[in-house]
Amino acid sequence: MGRKMVNYVKKLMIFVALLSMTSAVWAGTNREAAADRLDHAGKVLHEIMAAPDSGIPSEVLDHARCVAVVPHMLKGGFVFGGENGRGVATCRTGNGWSAPAFFAITGGSWGLQIGMEGVDLVMIIQNEKGMQQLLASKFQLGADASAAAGPVGRHASADTDWKLNTEILTYSRAKGAFAGLTLTGASIRRDDDSMETYYGAGVSSRSVLKGEVATPASANSFIDAVRGAKAQAVASN
Repeated sequence: MGRKMVNYVKKLMIFVALLSMTSAVWAGTNREAAADRLDHAGKVLHEIMAAPDSGIPSEVLDHARCVAVVPHMLKGGFVFGGENGRGVATCRTGNGWSAPAFFAITGGSWGLQIGMEGVDLVMIIQNEKGMQQLLASKFQLGADASAAAGPVGRHASADTDWKLNTEILTYSRAKGAFAGLTLTGASIRRDDDSMETYYGAGVSSRSVLKGEVATPASANSFIDAVRGAKAQAVASN
């Protein structure tokens, strides 16, 4: 083998080694980011439920099939608004709440919107149709699944429209005033990068949310927050 070929092989081996190191670092960083998202989502839910007389009603939580949280979703624009965020979701199974699935939300809205603001978003999926849309890994709010602002307070009103007519109830928390907040037209899809980094290749959102995948230890804080949300609502009465 000539000297040039030897040098070429050495350079190729160095390149492959660096590429492997870069991939390992990238995967580790993405997994850490996914774990951070779970922690933040748990804190958002806990803080919302701890707010006096302004949490999610216990009746809504009793009725929930799935709970999804997007910590610090970015909204902004002038007249035309937009949403962009990444969240986590868990669904009820025969053995409690499932391991979390990762998703992304993007889309547009219409309203008087000036500036940009981070909004914490909570979605309560109420029935089988809404759950099936979430399991499908891609759907549009207002088209594939109906969505409406959920009732706020320690108890829902006697009016059961929120229970019967809407697949998904939405709640938001912002640090400042923001007009024209709506999720109509927003698209929700599987976050492929986070799912693969967190669970490995070939794991579907459906299998995770159906309870067929064990819950990793780093997801316990989020699952505990979902599990404890009802207890917080009752304790605050």
